[in-house]
Amino acid sequence: MLTDLTIKNVAIIDNLHISLKTGLTVLTGETGAGKSIIIDAVGLIMGGRASSDLIRSGEDEAVVEALFDISCLPQIKELLAAADFDNNDELLIKRSLTRSGKNRIFINGSMATLALLSDLTPRLINIYGQHDSQTLLKPENHLRLLDAYAGLAGMRDVFSRQFSQLSELRTQIAGLEEAQRDAERRQDLLSYQSQEIMAAALRDGEEEELSEQRRVLANAERLGGGSGEAFERLYGGDGAILGQLRRLSTSIAELAVLDSSLQGSATALEAAYLQLEDAAITLRDYASRIEADPATLQNIDDRLDLISRLKKKYGSSVANILTYQAQINTELEQLQGGQQSRQELELEREQMEQELRQRGAELTAERTTAAARLKQALETEAHQLAMKGAVIEPTLEALSEPRAYGYERVEFLFSPNPGEIARPLARIASGGELSRLMLAIKQVLPEGDVPTLVFDEVDTGIGGATSELVGRKLKNVAVRQQVLCITHLPQVAVCATQQLRVEKLIQNGRTATRIIELDQQGRTNEIARMLAGEKITDSALAHASEMLAAGRQI
Repeated sequence: MLTDLTIKNVAIIDNLHISLKTGLTVLTGETGAGKSIIIDAVGLIMGGRASSDLIRSGEDEAVVEALFDISCLPQIKELLAAADFDNNDELLIKRSLTRSGKNRIFINGSMATLALLSDLTPRLINIYGQHDSQTLLKPENHLRLLDAYAGLAGMRDVFSRQFSQLSELRTQIAGLEEAQRDAERRQDLLSYQSQEIMAAALRDGEEEELSEQRRVLANAERLGGGSGEAFERLYGGDGAILGQLRRLSTSIAELAVLDSSLQGSATALEAAYLQLEDAAITLRDYASRIEADPATLQNIDDRLDLISRLKKKYGSSVANILTYQAQINTELEQLQGGQQSRQELELEREQMEQELRQRGAELTAERTTAAARLKQALETEAHQLAMKGAVIEPTLEALSEPRAYGYERVEFLFSPNPGEIARPLARIASGGELSRLMLAIKQVLPEGDVPTLVFDEVDTGIGGATSELVGRKLKNVAVRQQVLCITHLPQVAVCATQQLRVEKLIQNGRTATRIIELDQQGRTNEIARMLAGEKITDSALAHASEMLAAGRQI
């Protein structure tokens, strides 16, 4: 609730402090005393437009401060904590306006943004009247009012959770669809790569073998000529090495018969002869079979070229290429499994959509029934509040696609006079009518959701028994919520638990506004003034006392 309001240098107010209590507080006083300026100041606290025109003449800065008790408002504390502000049991909001345009907002002593202020204060206080209506002028609030009246908050929350889950699932499926398109492109690429590698029929170590074969074939003429020449020099013609070695070996063997110490040399020469003979035969056979084969060489070159191209694309060796092939085959299997996962999610989505449609249909049916009851209840209240013949029509408009709150939007249409077409409230309702409509709504709703309500012009155009009824209804609302009301009617004022008199005076040649909390005698005098005018008679005082006594009994 709002406990304190301080206003400095706003219009004709130089320095004003108000301490507020629970229940119903009324602000009374002569026309032009500054009551509406107080509402303007509260509007600034709620994030209203800041204009330098509001700054008191001759001053450079205007300041409005509001202190709230939030000890029983955990949601406000959570909002403050989320924004990194102190969140104890009190909330101090300060807004300053300067002629230079450097306006500032402070929350619990720390600078804050207008966006945060505009999000925070409508949860704390609402104004109904000529200045603003945070609820009735915004059609998005009408559905919440209907649901509150019908007790559908639980059903709506369930629907909202299911809608959120469905939205998340749709987002997931959309992501999978995009991923699947990427996967299909990836799958095409991997399939091509796998087939290309498979068609090559590579085997580990093949490149080395082919490289060796290529070297032989590329040098076949040199290898054949060289090995043949070597054979001829070893074995072939006259003067061949093996012939000379044979004669030498025989000669040394004969000498070894004469001297056994030469036996080792004879044996070594014999062994050398046999080894060279084997080498000569091998060279002869090699030379006989080696020959140039351009076709085979070309095939090997083509094969090595294929392997080289695959290495550039898939790996630095045949072994790495084969490893990559195994990896992409595994990925292809996983991509095919992803398609199956999406099909399962699609089935889940269809089931959730069916459940949401059923839940939405139930919610729509309940709202349709409740709208008829709410229409009757609001019109009954409105007729009692001097709006005879007024029509209030909560209309349901079907949506093509569901939203977080259901399959329809709700807007209250209003016709103040019989025979007129009901139109949106924001377009035709006056400030006083909005105040009384909100008062009517507060009578039929089960409980209040905003701690503090401010009613301005609620008594416009009414009097007599109707004004007494307005007072009773305001006091009834004040049982659940703190209510501030500006009134000119004594029948309303006597129902208050706290009465503040706003008055204008001249100080040092300048006009100023002050506010006084009235005691019992002060309230009697003020009620008498409201009854009789400037000249207060004994009968007016007696009547005021009677009215106050009756007001306490309501």
